[in-house]
Amino acid sequence: MLYFSEIVNKKVYTEDNIRIGYLEDLIFLVAENPIVTKIVIRDKSNQRLIISTDYLQKINKILTIEKEFLITYLEENELYLVKNLLDKQIIDLKGNKIVRVNDVALQDKEKLSIAGVDVGVLGIFRRLRIGADNFYKIASFFHFKLTSQFLSWADIQPLELIRGNVKLRKKEEKLEKIRPEDLADYLEKTNVINARKFLKILDTEKAAEVIGNLNINYQTALFKNFHIDKAAKLISFLDPDEAVDVLLTLSKKKREEVLEKLSPKIKDQIIHLLDLSKEPIGGLLTTEYLTVGPDDTVRQVIEKIKNETKDFSSLYCIYVVNKENQLTGVVSLQEILREDLDMPLYKFMTQNLIVIHLTTPVEIAMKKFLKYHLSSLPVTNQEKRLEGIVNFDDITNYVLDRIK
Repeated sequence: MLYFSEIVNKKVYTEDNIRIGYLEDLIFLVAENPIVTKIVIRDKSNQRLIISTDYLQKINKILTIEKEFLITYLEENELYLVKNLLDKQIIDLKGNKIVRVNDVALQDKEKLSIAGVDVGVLGIFRRLRIGADNFYKIASFFHFKLTSQFLSWADIQPLELIRGNVKLRKKEEKLEKIRPEDLADYLEKTNVINARKFLKILDTEKAAEVIGNLNINYQTALFKNFHIDKAAKLISFLDPDEAVDVLLTLSKKKREEVLEKLSPKIKDQIIHLLDLSKEPIGGLLTTEYLTVGPDDTVRQVIEKIKNETKDFSSLYCIYVVNKENQLTGVVSLQEILREDLDMPLYKFMTQNLIVIHLTTPVEIAMKKFLKYHLSSLPVTNQEKRLEGIVNFDDITNYVLDRIK
């Protein structure tokens, strides 16, 4: 068996011994039998050349191609190995878990094809060019077990392969065994179109569990694109609190259409919670919070805390926003103090945030505080921009005043 790490960066020559460049990547056809259709060469002038494997003569210490080769292009249902598979998270359908691709195994028979992936430590060692003799020395020192962790192509589901007309393999019975929160984390690393394709192969209840573990911005994006019947079916499986949070981000017309499709019992529960949203969270909003950029270092953040929070009554965490002022992450003070001073925030910030909106009922906001053990909740608008935050102390006092 041949591994991609063993041939990447190898020199490429024509059959008459003219050097073209070096191998940068492979292109494969996404199918039950993923054949490698093209090789990607970086030539001497740093240009990228895509050449059909029909011109590939042999793979040895170097790669040899025919001298009268032609340049071609990426076609439908073809993907780059490095960009779309290597180092990506995939679903191990055999082990019912999310794993990372450390190397790709190739079969060089009649046609070069992808046999599977290596998700173990050996794949990392191979990529680092550590000789086989040294594998076991390093493994012994760190008490690693160097068992093979090879997964065949039939036993994986790479999310990155959901492009164009590429179909996900129907493996519902295996996907059902994977925890919904793991699948949600997996989906949040892709776009909404890919996520919708993925959710289609799950049964409705499992899909609803996964959606329930997505952040509210992702939930909203999904539901805005769902047909009314599909949205209503999924809403009926969501926790009523989560269902209301999603419905409140939809247009009034679509919200009413979805409600009409629900069973009377679920509809009554949700309407009750929707009525509570007439008591908006806006009155509890505070602008006493600190925002920083994802590229800011711990040192810069500490300096901002010293200079900009002198008049704050409390500071539980720091919110990370992008150039459009959209909320992208959060870090706690404890995390700030633990990291190196020159570490940028994007390397350790939490990206899967729990948020609320100005329309979120106080009761639901309170439940989120208690469910996730939070000290503050960011309030965002439809454009994901930060409107302010609500602190646990403030909402607790508000609720206590109401029940006295």
